[in-house]
Amino acid sequence: MQAFDNQPGISIPFAALDYGRLIAWLDTLLDLDPHSNYPLLMASYLYAQVPDPAKQRMMLDFTYRQFLADPDRRWRYLAHAALIAKHELHDLPLALAYAQALQKYARDPAIPHWASQMPIFILADMGETEAAKIELGALLASGSITDPQEKHFLTGRYLELESRAAKIRQAR
Repeated sequence: MQAFDNQPGISIPFAALDYGRLIAWLDTLLDLDPHSNYPLLMASYLYAQVPDPAKQRMMLDFTYRQFLADPDRRWRYLAHAALIAKHELHDLPLALAYAQALQKYARDPAIPHWASQMPIFILADMGETEAAKIELGALLASGSITDPQEKHFLTGRYLELESRAAKIRQAR
């Protein structure tokens, strides 16, 4: 499938592919081998990079749907989709939805903390300072952060959010 767009004498840009058919192929590949990471790698790291927001959204939606089928194995692809939604599509609500799905469904303790912490930083980017502060405060109070450097970093971010929230309250 990957080489179809680049045959001798033929070169089809990714943006020119029929993304509905492409998704059908990727779904079929996962049906044939549900443990393969390749279709999600291709969807989120390659085909979602085209400069066509509608096609990017199709790939991100595919990644999200497939993440839900096996969150502990497919979390990294949804994390990347959240970053694409945030930085390329500039769609913070979509990035937040993906980040919250990661936080809710990806439960394997081997998954890095930053993946489950994504909603905090996206909320802050959305101007939802109080919500971000509450989530970060709860995370710090839970005792689940044991690395001293990570704890120091997150405490610093909490203090920044507290300062920002105080300024917002004063402005009212």
